[in-house]
Amino acid sequence: MSYSIEDIAKRISAKRIGTRKTTINWLLTDSRSLSFPEETLFFALTTKRSKGIRYVFDLYDRGVRNFVVSIEDYVWIESGEWKTDLPSETNESQQNSTIQQPSIILNECNWLIVPNTLKALQRLAEQHRNLFHTPVIGVTGSNGKTIVKEWLHQLLCPDYNIARSPRSYNSQIGVPLSVWQMTDKTELAIFEAGISEPGEMDKLQTIIKPTVGILTNIGGAHQENFSSLQEKCMEKLILFKNCDVLIYNADNEMISNCVGKSMLTAREIAWSKKDADRPLFISKIQKKDDHTIISYRYLEMDNVFCIPFIDDASIENALHCLAACLYLMMPSDQISERMVRLEPIAMRMEVKDGKNGCILINDSYNSDLASLDIALDFLVRRTDKKGLKRTLILSDILETGESTATLYRKVAQLAANRHISKIIGVGSSISSMASRFTMEKYFFRTTEELLASEAFANLNNEVILIKGARPFNFDKVTEALALKVHETTLEVNLGAIVENLNHYRAMLKPETKISCMVKAFAYGSGSYEIAKTLQEHRVDYLAVAVADEGEELRKAGITASIIIMNPELTAFKTMFDYKLEPEVYNFHLLDALIKAAEKEGITNFPIHIKIDTGMHRLGFEEHEISRLINRLKGQNAVLPRSVFSHFVGSDSADFDAFSRNQVTIFERASTELQQAYPYKILRHMCNTAGIERFPEAQFDMVRLGLGLYGINPINNEVINNVSTLKTTILQIREVPQDDSVGYSRKGVLQRPSRIAAIPIGYADGLNRHLGCGNCYCLVNGQKAPYVGNICMDVCMIDVTGIDCREGDHVIIFGNQLPLTVLSDTLDTIPYEILTGISNRVKRIYFQD
Repeated sequence: MSYSIEDIAKRISAKRIGTRKTTINWLLTDSRSLSFPEETLFFALTTKRSKGIRYVFDLYDRGVRNFVVSIEDYVWIESGEWKTDLPSETNESQQNSTIQQPSIILNECNWLIVPNTLKALQRLAEQHRNLFHTPVIGVTGSNGKTIVKEWLHQLLCPDYNIARSPRSYNSQIGVPLSVWQMTDKTELAIFEAGISEPGEMDKLQTIIKPTVGILTNIGGAHQENFSSLQEKCMEKLILFKNCDVLIYNADNEMISNCVGKSMLTAREIAWSKKDADRPLFISKIQKKDDHTIISYRYLEMDNVFCIPFIDDASIENALHCLAACLYLMMPSDQISERMVRLEPIAMRMEVKDGKNGCILINDSYNSDLASLDIALDFLVRRTDKKGLKRTLILSDILETGESTATLYRKVAQLAANRHISKIIGVGSSISSMASRFTMEKYFFRTTEELLASEAFANLNNEVILIKGARPFNFDKVTEALALKVHETTLEVNLGAIVENLNHYRAMLKPETKISCMVKAFAYGSGSYEIAKTLQEHRVDYLAVAVADEGEELRKAGITASIIIMNPELTAFKTMFDYKLEPEVYNFHLLDALIKAAEKEGITNFPIHIKIDTGMHRLGFEEHEISRLINRLKGQNAVLPRSVFSHFVGSDSADFDAFSRNQVTIFERASTELQQAYPYKILRHMCNTAGIERFPEAQFDMVRLGLGLYGINPINNEVINNVSTLKTTILQIREVPQDDSVGYSRKGVLQRPSRIAAIPIGYADGLNRHLGCGNCYCLVNGQKAPYVGNICMDVCMIDVTGIDCREGDHVIIFGNQLPLTVLSDTLDTIPYEILTGISNRVKRIYFQD
């Protein structure tokens, strides 16, 4: 749906400067996600970590001519202060282009000036929503929001033209962008709403204005800003204050009590497995091997349906969907027919190695224009500077409500704007629009035709985005292209990395910088993908152990500043060539570094001075600072960029007096160094635990380590789990009592047992001391203890009484089995478990 720039200015009460005639179809808040510059309106949002106004120069060069900015930001451009405050990633060509002539930008663009750009974005979305009188389903809760939303889409899309939140766009920014997708062809909308602190839901309610509300459940996610689960539940219920109907689990006593207190006027479809007087009574649930049969009564009518899942979470999500379908008067036979075809929602884009040097980005779980735009954005970010061709394998996009010509004109423009080298289309509709695509192209009527084609066989050295609607079975495409690897994998959730980063960022002062530790293969998670994600989220520094790690990141396209924590004397040339900034901790290293830099003709190379305040591992002592200053001031090869120290025991209150003394020593030593220089030298001391326990010691920067990877070092609790180590069952056998399992007969059975062999051993990083019943893994959600000695490549587990079969997944650690269970069993720290995962274990990355 299009708006004129004049109309938008009126709707958000903006002062307009500029007379350019423009029609707006797209809203943008992240400069990296630009697709249609001529029709885009950029909102220059200001957050704790970023100022959107700093990216208008780059966006102007890329074709954007319409901006929503604050009064202060417009003055900032007019005044010329931008000359000393450009983003660090601004490249030289941009610095020599239009940004040298701000008058060009000021005169050629439309500027909508408002007091607050986020409120303007929300106001525009609110007014847009007011134009429509179609049913809107609002979904909130601690878990299951995205699954319920996507399952409702699967169930209802044959009957409705649906607008829905892309992926998990449920925040103060994501919700307005989601609601903007509603058009005059929208017959039903489904939006998620997520909150992290009191006071947020009221604004989301005015934007979404749901007519149907679904509260999934209330759990511990984002609990840190709420005094109780009840307070969080009451906040979430604000979303439903003007709903026609509210759907929730009546068996949850806390939710039921909160609904009662909230005085909502909505009709309730509160489903229950216990109370037959509830509007929707779930009379029976039968779990089978691979499906669940659910019997229910609604409006005095008994019916039954089946879902292809057996876990409790999926059953609860399906019951929420059932209630919504019943309210929308879907016939019971249609519900039964569609429920049995529900597909799992892999709320992620998987990155994995493919055959013939290809990299696969698998997003073959849904297909619409909005999710295609997100997936293409992900593709571009993952191929930046890798030099590989970008290939898109795309099926027909179904049920959009747009004409075929209009839809594929937009698809072709998206592909061209993202510099796609090759498109492979599958389906009759996209094939009929082949002439719209100007890049190398191949089109097929069916997936089977594609799989049998020469074009498919010849794919090599390409980054391939696989994006398809469910009826096209693109899982076959992924399977055919995937490189067959060791069946043990480490899944790494890049979205959780970002959540953990933001968790700790929220504890920092706005001006405090952050350095993230990606040493030791990013704590076993994989350096490049983690570093790329952190770079995208604008951390100030990355830190690795040795220069070789930094070199690999540079070659892979990482441009962020990198600190080398353990520089070797033989690696100076590498550091100079790849702009890797070394830690310097004694005069021997400093003198050698200065000599090497002078030999190369290098001046003012940044270094990071380490002070020993009590660790007694590495670092200059306080009494050496005067001599250090004299040495540094007597040369110009290197100069200090930062000065830092390391807490000994910031994770424990037992050492607080010692820690405070460390801070005192560091303040004296760092101040003495700073006084010798006219420019700012960054000071940093806090590690992950220090960020939380010693906020007064944040100084100019902090170093985030284990917390980034999901473990709170203070109490070993999981923040947001990042890594899941999983494998599969190779073989199951029945073994009689008193027989033994494994080497040296260490696993003598006390009963007739069902023993499974799984392809993971100590060569993969599974510690031998976990064997002989000392620890367990999870098989279909149930504990399976390790039996006997763990071997090099295989170990055995006891699956007696567990419903499982060969080929089933086994979780070594992950969401349901915290990493800390293993580290506690071994009386060690989580670092050791993470960094011990062998490189032969394949890493699979995904984005929530």
